[in-house]
Amino acid sequence: MSASAGTRRTSTALPTRLRVAGAALAGTAALLALTGCSGLEYREAVCSDGHYPVLAVNNSGSDCVQDGKEPAPGWTRYPEGKVPQDVDDKWYVYWQDHTLDEDGNIVDSPAR
Repeated sequence: MSASAGTRRTSTALPTRLRVAGAALAGTAALLALTGCSGLEYREAVCSDGHYPVLAVNNSGSDCVQDGKEPAPGWTRYPEGKVPQDVDDKWYVYWQDHTLDEDGNIVDSPAR
């Protein structure tokens, strides 16, 4: 038997490694896309469409009022530029520890 006969090997290791690496890369991309790392994330609105958020005066409560209607007595609109839009956004968090007094001044919320 000659040295070349019977010792010929076909290398399938590299293509297998490439397939594994490609599958791992595709899996990582899918994971990133599904976990919000793709720049798309779910945000829950404070109020549904057609409503705006209001704040309880001298209290820590909040509610939503239908567009075109005024808040009930004891409730007021948030100050302009400080309106929470989404749950856990900057202003949503801020207003958990603050409220407005009857003169419209920002004050600490009563203990929750």
